Amino acid sequence: MAKDTGFPAADAENDFLRMRRRQVLSRLGAWLRREPDDVNIMLPFDEVVSALGKVGERRLGLQVIPLDSVIGSVDRTRDFDRRFRPTSGMSRQRWERLAVAQRRGEAVPPIEVYRIGDLHFVVDGHHRVSVAHALGLSTIDAYVTEIVTRISAQGIQYRGDLLVKDFRRIFLDRVPLEGEARAAIHLTDGWDYAELSEAVEAWGYRLMQDERTFLDRPTVARRWYEEEFIPVVTMVRQAGLITTETEAEAYLWVICERYRLIRSHTWNDEVLANLRAPGPQAPGRRGFAG
Repeated sequence: MAKDTGFPAADAENDFLRMRRRQVLSRLGAWLRREPDDVNIMLPFDEVVSALGKVGERRLGLQVIPLDSVIGSVDRTRDFDRRFRPTSGMSRQRWERLAVAQRRGEAVPPIEVYRIGDLHFVVDGHHRVSVAHALGLSTIDAYVTEIVTRISAQGIQYRGDLLVKDFRRIFLDRVPLEGEARAAIHLTDGWDYAELSEAVEAWGYRLMQDERTFLDRPTVARRWYEEEFIPVVTMVRQAGLITTETEAEAYLWVICERYRLIRSHTWNDEVLANLRAPGPQAPGRRGFAG
């Protein structure tokens, strides 16, 4: 909580200096810990929307939002860090004027934000958010416009997470799963989505050859999930091959091993026994139990 000496101008000056000092120390700490560059970078709105895929938007009006949910910006990502601490002294006078007004109890206009999931991105009001953090506030008034996206923003923390989301969006374009099946496919490495989409399309091609008919992408996706993914994952789990990986990661690893062991589309006890057998090629692609 910000200290109050009863002199708003002096307190506002101290507020700004304290925020700048914290920003510099945070940057130094990240460098000493060898953290990725994106740890303290504010999330860019355009990159998030591009990764998730925009479907539409709707005005929600004036709301009270959690201050900690404001983690990005439309166009001011270089002026403040992730916690809205100023990255330079260029806007000091404006910042301190707002801080003085806040400390005197003067009315401050609501900020304007875009909402994606539970995250908020500032359109107008970056300095007001920064001052609110300096004063130890937990909420802030905001005019909210919700952005509806093709895939969920859940799990996004840093800029690097957007790459995985982008790969997932492309995967769902190629393999349009729905409902439970859509939620079940989760990969932590973005490139794995590319590999999995290739595998599903190859499976669908073989299926159409076997049945001598054309199947659209939604049908292939649904049948792959029901006839291939669920049975394989069930057997792999029963065989004790899944440790800490997701089911989709387990599936992807096993199908790679399958084509190393056999030249067919068949699953049987012998294949599973070979997968579990110790040897120079076990435990496998990502450390599954052998």
